Amino acid sequence: MAILQRAPVIPVIVVDELRHAVPLAEALVAGGLSVLEVTLRTAAALPAVEAMRRAVPDALVGAGTITTAAQFAAARDAGAQFGVSPGLTTELAAASGELGQPWLPGIMTPSELLQARALGFSCCKLFPAQQAGGTGMLKAFHAVFPEVRFCPTGGITRENAPGFLALPNVLCVGGSWVAPRDRMAAGDWEGIRQLAQDAASLSRVA
Repeated sequence: MAILQRAPVIPVIVVDELRHAVPLAEALVAGGLSVLEVTLRTAAALPAVEAMRRAVPDALVGAGTITTAAQFAAARDAGAQFGVSPGLTTELAAASGELGQPWLPGIMTPSELLQARALGFSCCKLFPAQQAGGTGMLKAFHAVFPEVRFCPTGGITRENAPGFLALPNVLCVGGSWVAPRDRMAAGDWEGIRQLAQDAASLSRVA
């Protein structure tokens, strides 16, 4: 929960080229977003986590799109400080405990949320948030599970983020709009810093 409360937006990052990792992290942190999720979708992802940890000490760097225990271990070995998954399995829950790593499991249904709660998780990622019902689903969850807090991810944009952050059970949102791949490719680090600064200014209730 402490990680999710650091900023209203967690950048969901896809690193295509390792050389982009450090200037990207520097731009995001300079803009006020210090919690970074590097998704394990490219070959550069784990080296990017390692590079960010070495060069940008003010960043809290995690690994996203973790789907296996082996990936969780590899991310920890690369220096990741937390893990994020699109779903929930007992294997990943066990890996989180064995590795001593904070983990944000993804859920989409009430049954998955019940399983997460039974495993001891009071913070979850609603994924894919828009397809799962968006703010309407989160309102419905809050009525039945008022103690659970969320980081919705998937289809979150600058335009709809305020609606999610206005909910009492949303601590932050995950979004890729603050680290667009075209701006990274162009080396537009100042533009990314400005996107981060704008995202960091968003207000939240939870």
